[in-house]
Amino acid sequence: MDALRSMWVEPRPANPPDSGTRDKALIAALVGWSVLEAVFRHHLAPRPLLLLATVVAVAPLWWRRSHPLRTVAVAFATLTAVDIGRIVTDERGQLPGSVSATLVLTYSIFRWGSGREAAGGLGLILVWLSTTLVAESTNLAETVAGYAFFLFAAALGAAVRYRARIRLRDIDQAKTREREQLARELHDTVAHHVSGIAIQAQAGRAVATTHPERAIEALATIEDAATRTLTELRAIVGVLRTPQDTEFAPQPGLAEVEGLANGVRGRPSVEVTVSGEFHDLSPAVGAAIYRMAQESITNARRHARHATRVTVAVTGDADQVRLTVEDDGSSGLVGRTPAGYGLVGMQERATLLGGTFRAGPTTDRAWRVEAVLPRTGTPR
Repeated sequence: MDALRSMWVEPRPANPPDSGTRDKALIAALVGWSVLEAVFRHHLAPRPLLLLATVVAVAPLWWRRSHPLRTVAVAFATLTAVDIGRIVTDERGQLPGSVSATLVLTYSIFRWGSGREAAGGLGLILVWLSTTLVAESTNLAETVAGYAFFLFAAALGAAVRYRARIRLRDIDQAKTREREQLARELHDTVAHHVSGIAIQAQAGRAVATTHPERAIEALATIEDAATRTLTELRAIVGVLRTPQDTEFAPQPGLAEVEGLANGVRGRPSVEVTVSGEFHDLSPAVGAAIYRMAQESITNARRHARHATRVTVAVTGDADQVRLTVEDDGSSGLVGRTPAGYGLVGMQERATLLGGTFRAGPTTDRAWRVEAVLPRTGTPR
């Protein structure tokens, strides 16, 4: 009962895609099919019924995602009326093959409709199916096959719907994990700065009376550290953080990127190049560069078929830092971590820091990851 209640209150999937070129091609193909049948096939229903059946079966396809229940109601209610008329008048001519578009509508009501819409649509479909099988004078095998086709279309729509929902949930979880990781790193950096401020303040108080000039130097150091801390605090605002055990120490950053080449043994080999200006680089950006480089190297080793080399290049200028990771293997499933959403996490990290991220195959079928981050790491 709980499962049925859950299905009944299921809302529509969010953001269904708009109709496009493929929908136009499908509708054109079905209309063309009906025209050819009308010209070359015999024993069809009268032309007015053929035209009506074609229109009500094909035209609603354009709105099947945005208005799934309405399209099913218009199509199947009209076709039911047509079949009732055929039974009453004893007109046994067959309807055009374009009526098979009703399978697409059946799929759509379960893929894009709410739970209530799917239940109501299924009722209309079963009523029409019972009527049309009588109008077509089918035998037992044809009747069973007819129900099987439509139930399969409904099951397929529901399966695709729930698979898409699970995928969206996994993507959200991957983004949340990345936000939490970034928040922890920012927290640790801020804690490190605050500890330094406290130490400098204590030292300044200790020498204030005997060596005023050293106290002034301590104040200058405190001012600089406080400025950095405020920058990191601005970065942490808006980044969700769940309570977890945290080490109050600086996170791996740009200085550790070159060590990634030494930390990887065997094939593919890893070459790291760091060039440019990195003075006053935000620790959050340095940590992000390190994490994305590490993730990209791991993905290349796991998934790049026949790869012999992975190159990591980090370049910095006055405004931004660019990370490029490229391997010489076949792309295959590169970028997919065991959880399946490594690229999602890197994309989320880059976005949170106000940067851009791209990943995909190159012209020679290798794989390239490229991230550009502002030096300040200002989140969006």
